[in-house]
Amino acid sequence: MRVALIVPALNEARNLPRLEEGLRAHAPECDVCVVDDGSADDTARVAEALGWNVLRLAVNLGIGGAVQAGYLWALERGYDVAVQVDGDGQHDPAYLEALLAPLRSDAADVVIGSRFLSSGGFRSTLVRRAGIRYLSWFLRLRCGARVTDATSGFRAAGRRAIELFARYYPSDYPEPEAIALAKRAGLRLAEVPVRMHERTHGRSSITALRTLYYLVKVSLALVLLPPRRAHDGEAA
Repeated sequence: MRVALIVPALNEARNLPRLEEGLRAHAPECDVCVVDDGSADDTARVAEALGWNVLRLAVNLGIGGAVQAGYLWALERGYDVAVQVDGDGQHDPAYLEALLAPLRSDAADVVIGSRFLSSGGFRSTLVRRAGIRYLSWFLRLRCGARVTDATSGFRAAGRRAIELFARYYPSDYPEPEAIALAKRAGLRLAEVPVRMHERTHGRSSITALRTLYYLVKVSLALVLLPPRRAHDGEAA
């Protein structure tokens, strides 16, 4: 399989070298595409110096827009699989092969790395863990998706999922909505255990107040899901 690694990055110049070390050790055959989402630092320059492909967005589109740009890049170049890897160093490249295994065996179309299926590693704050459990429950209620780590951005997409996400990808806090989108499109979901790390440099943009906004916004989006699967050319 031809595998593209999509790395959405906003001001991650200091974190990219650590990611490069892990990718060189565990995924040297994969092609890396860093989507620089309007960074104010040297993210693009550092990525280029590391020998990676770089998409420089003229303005900040947010995580959803950056990831969709990566899926468009992968689709246009004919990749079989696209793997989302955060640029902050939280996603461990040692687990890339575990993400790819269900795709290699044609057991899934989208594979999510769950920090809650393994012991150890960074699992976020108590408040955010409670929010993740709530979203996982809501996804199961609304569309039958059985996932334990609804907000994990460490995930792999096969060709059908690449085509779907290149056409449309949720814009704001997109991870749970993307799961629902894939499920409603008839794609097969799988989870594999992974470990995650705390970010080394910088800080997360998701504060306690943003966590509350996140839960409300995603809940409303899931409530407004179409009532059944929509086929091409057919209204939901």
